[in-house]
Amino acid sequence: MINSSVEKITKTEAWFLASRPKTLPAAVVPVLMGTSIAIHDSTFQPLAAIIALICAMLIQVGTNFVNDLYDYLSGKDTDKRTGPQRALASGLISVQEMKFGIVLTFTLTFLLGLYLVYQAGLIVLLIGILSIIAGIAYTAGPYPLAYNGLGDIFVFIFFGFVGTVGSYFVQAGEVSVLAFWASVPVGALITNILVVNNYRDIEEDEYSGKLTLAVKFGRKFTRLQYVMFSILSFAVPFVVYFTYKQSYYLFLPLLSLPLSIKLIKMIYTLNGTELNKTLELTAKLSLLYGVLFAVGILI
Repeated sequence: MINSSVEKITKTEAWFLASRPKTLPAAVVPVLMGTSIAIHDSTFQPLAAIIALICAMLIQVGTNFVNDLYDYLSGKDTDKRTGPQRALASGLISVQEMKFGIVLTFTLTFLLGLYLVYQAGLIVLLIGILSIIAGIAYTAGPYPLAYNGLGDIFVFIFFGFVGTVGSYFVQAGEVSVLAFWASVPVGALITNILVVNNYRDIEEDEYSGKLTLAVKFGRKFTRLQYVMFSILSFAVPFVVYFTYKQSYYLFLPLLSLPLSIKLIKMIYTLNGTELNKTLELTAKLSLLYGVLFAVGILI
């Protein structure tokens, strides 16, 4: 039975909900970082950067749609979930509508990505196809990555290395050592969004058979994982400073350190729905850190 508050949501609002806009910083930050390095290296291509950003956001939205669909079909999502409201479980969008949305989103991604293939070569086609497949395989198929302890690795690689270095590559036509180093904190902080999500849902996921790393190794491990990714992120500017570019502006990301410390305290003291705020702030931290690091590279 759908409650009255759900009935008031329009179809447009339902699709907006299903796209999970609060997750979009995870798509924006890697492109922002790769583009800032391209500008620094005088290889900036505005159209390629814009299309890379749109494709990254579409892949993020498509992945969210797939997650919503297959969690619902497998019975892992109900209207009593701890996390934010889901469109299918709430009856806002039908299964057929969601399937159409998934096909449309990934088709648009592929068509737009053809320009990047034209710009930077066939290797980009391979990267794009793998990114789409990974977005689908994250929660779909015979061995969903997210529910077999591989979600964290997927996020770190695709949102960190692939997203950052790939965004630089489609503009510069080559790989940069600086882009590689910059991809590390990007991947780590975005992975921490998933870590909080899995930490919050540990009991619910265990009950429904989702074998996330949090379920496999427990709360203590998950909290430590969050802390270690945070430490790694704030160590990278020092590495870049001493090995690549000796500019004090590279330490601008340290301005976000107080927020990081606050979030570590939150993950050690909060539980259940209280962690929804931690999840939101972790996403904001990844964006803030990314903007500050990008500015530091540009100055």
